[in-house]
Amino acid sequence: MRRFAAILLRSFLQGLLLLSPIAITAFVLYSVFDSIDKMVPWIPQRGVGFVLIIAVVTVIGYFGTRFFIGRWLFDAFEYVMKHTPGVKFLYTSIRDVVKSFVGDKKLFDTPVWVCVNINPEIWRIGFMTQHDMAHFGMESKVAVYLPHSYAISGWVIVTDAKNIKPANEMTASEAMKFAVSGGITTVDDDEEDAKKDKL
Repeated sequence: MRRFAAILLRSFLQGLLLLSPIAITAFVLYSVFDSIDKMVPWIPQRGVGFVLIIAVVTVIGYFGTRFFIGRWLFDAFEYVMKHTPGVKFLYTSIRDVVKSFVGDKKLFDTPVWVCVNINPEIWRIGFMTQHDMAHFGMESKVAVYLPHSYAISGWVIVTDAKNIKPANEMTASEAMKFAVSGGITTVDDDEEDAKKDKL
């Protein structure tokens, strides 16, 4: 009887292990879909609001970057936002964060190992954001962004350049997955996933 209960418990935990990532991913995707869909409340048909918002954002992105009038309007809007007291800090901070992930020049593209403690020796994975802090009056120092595990937050440290070494063994996306997963995800896991995708 005890053995049967152990098998049931182990099977239940394995079921959780298999279904939890699927369920959580589905919930997050549904929440995003539902939130965007509700931004157009005057359209009762489910899903139309989502499609409409995505289409409008895509059209604005296309015309805003490829035509003079679109660029001029966005430049004028950005000028106003950057020169409005109280709004400037919020707008520029959000703009820089968004650009760092999805802009043409992604900022989190240089993974590095950072020595944060000498004795005992402790290293953390991060992303170089400033290769030279001399313009801040801090010669021979660099700025590194350190993502938190299991979160979308992080913090920035300024340290001596000698405490940094390139993480050439992984790409930027692999380094981010390694950091956010708490070190569980490895390069080998990504390679195995890529092989499975090809099959």
